[in-house]
Amino acid sequence: MTHGNEEPPRQSFSINPLIQDFKPMFSLQNKNALVTGAGAGIGAAIAGAFARAGAKVFVADRDEKSGREIAEKTGGEFLLLDVTNETDCANAAKACGPLHVLVNNAGIGHVGTLLTTSGEDMDRLYSVNVRGMFNCSKAFLPAMLERKSGSVINMASIGGVVAVRDRLAYTTTKFAVVGLTKAMALDHSDTGVRFNCICPGRVETPFVTGILKQYADPEKAYREMSATQLQGRMVRPDEVAAAALYLAADESAMVTGSTLMIDGGWSAGK
Repeated sequence: MTHGNEEPPRQSFSINPLIQDFKPMFSLQNKNALVTGAGAGIGAAIAGAFARAGAKVFVADRDEKSGREIAEKTGGEFLLLDVTNETDCANAAKACGPLHVLVNNAGIGHVGTLLTTSGEDMDRLYSVNVRGMFNCSKAFLPAMLERKSGSVINMASIGGVVAVRDRLAYTTTKFAVVGLTKAMALDHSDTGVRFNCICPGRVETPFVTGILKQYADPEKAYREMSATQLQGRMVRPDEVAAAALYLAADESAMVTGSTLMIDGGWSAGK
């Protein structure tokens, strides 16, 4: 209790030791990471982000020319890989050695409804978008489980959460990716290995540019695609790469079985 003009006793403050020990977050130093479909677009952006964070990056792609270019830019190592081929995936696992982060990014798209989608179209998308993730995960997971650590990041889509008009086969496979991710998380996350998927909205990549060319009026299609995001623009590849970096880093240790939305508000009802 104070009297008159007496000042109350001053309290002493000390800096929180957690603040004193603060260091940059999301480091991938001493980690090995493999990114499939890393020769362009989202995969290339992820490879670059991982390299800047200190990881040794294996740039995996079917396109040797573009894959080698990205590997050179990121200081990584190129792997010629067809994710639809189980033997290729098994050989990649042997070539990489201990892997801390696997990004199953390779994927293809298709424009069409049930009436305009053939069985061959569906099989082609399933072989890459779903079976490819299955093949790679199956090849790399045993070593991760043995070490009791690792992060598997699957590239899904807004089309894995809500249906996208004129994308029957694509939507079907991306819903399967979300289910695959959650099933793997449920079965194996008690081992220390984590499984998550990223669900981007429309991303301005060569992949999307290719889809736009299938329309009679590409410029109109571009505007319509951009309008699905609340901000009125498409997602940038580096914005998806930032999400992948978070899921790859130790700071996301309690995140597994999740679908991380990078969709500009599309799933909110836009």
